[in-house]
This record gives sequence, structure tokens and C-alpha cells, in this order.
Amino acid sequence: MYHRKGVPQMFIQTESTPNPATLKFLPGQTVLEAGTADFPSAETAEKSPLAQRIFAVQGVEGVFFGHDFVTVTKAEDVDWDHVKPAILGAVMEHFQSGAPVMGEDETGADGHAEFTGEDSAIVGQIKELLDTRVRPAVAQDGGDITFHGFDKGVVYLHMQGACAGCPSSTLTLKMGIENLLRHYIPEVTEVRPVAV
Repeated sequence: MYHRKGVPQMFIQTESTPNPATLKFLPGQTVLEAGTADFPSAETAEKSPLAQRIFAVQGVEGVFFGHDFVTVTKAEDVDWDHVKPAILGAVMEHFQSGAPVMGEDETGADGHAEFTGEDSAIVGQIKELLDTRVRPAVAQDGGDITFHGFDKGVVYLHMQGACAGCPSSTLTLKMGIENLLRHYIPEVTEVRPVAV
């Protein structure tokens, strides 16, 4: 489909997430080739022309990019009916402009913190389980969960996108991820979220 200027017409789908303050926008094309990018505030968006454009919409409090989606978190006192059309417009304008999603020399991050030391074999197993079992499922909900640290049996995870501040994230962390990690890695005793 084309409109008057010969620019392809975009159809952006939206999906709700388990977090009522967060919506997932699917532009129908790749957002990031690899990794993810988290912008928890407008001040952190200078690396991304797309994030800057979305933060220009009044009421936007967070932006997160996955492979083929953009997750946007709104302020509590703002109604989706008021900001969703402006966000859709910002995403559409950006992709139609041909501007890059990320600034020059900026790429998505794999998200995991580096870890060296005597527990590096255990941490390798933790990251492997997160990458194969947890992160793909969490991406479906418009978020990401990455390894932050491991100390005395406790795994520290960073929650991003729709997962950050989600009412059900504690349950997901404790019942889902903690049980999974403890089942496969006996050295893991607990999982805790961290704010970065």
C-alpha cells in the first residue's frame, strides 16, 4: 500500500503486556538487529533518535527496544487513549523517515553483566538458561530480564521494558525463574531483582 507521496504505508500493531502501564508496539520490521536497548528516562535516550522521538510525546516514561518491537511505558496519571495515537505517529514517522533507530556506533546490548571468578561456570549456566528459557518468553510480553550478579547462591536479575514495575513481575521472578534456575542449578538458592 502506498499513500500519495510514494512512501509505503505502515501498519503498526499494538499488544497489551502484563504491565497495564506498558504497551508493546510492533512496526512489522526489525527494530534492533541484535540485543535490546532500555531507556528508563528521557535523559538516557540521547543514543537513539527513535527513543528521543517517542519521549517527545507527553506522558511517556520509558522506552524499550527488542528485535521486532518497541515497548512504551506511560505515566500513571495518563490514559492510553490520549498518548497511544501520538506514539503510533512517532514510530511511523521515524521508520518512514529512514533515520536510524540507534545513533552512530550504537547497538543493542546482550544485556548480561560480565562475571569472572570462581562461580563463572555456574554463571555461564544461569545465562544459558536465561537466554534459552526465560528471555524469549519475556520478550513476548515486551520486556527483558538480564543477569546482573551472583553471590552466595543469590542470582540478581535486571528487569527491563514491560517487566520493570509490572505487578506480576515478582511472581514471575519467584515462582517461574527462581524455580527454573534452582531445578537445573542446585547452587542457586534465590533470585532477586535489582534496579540499575
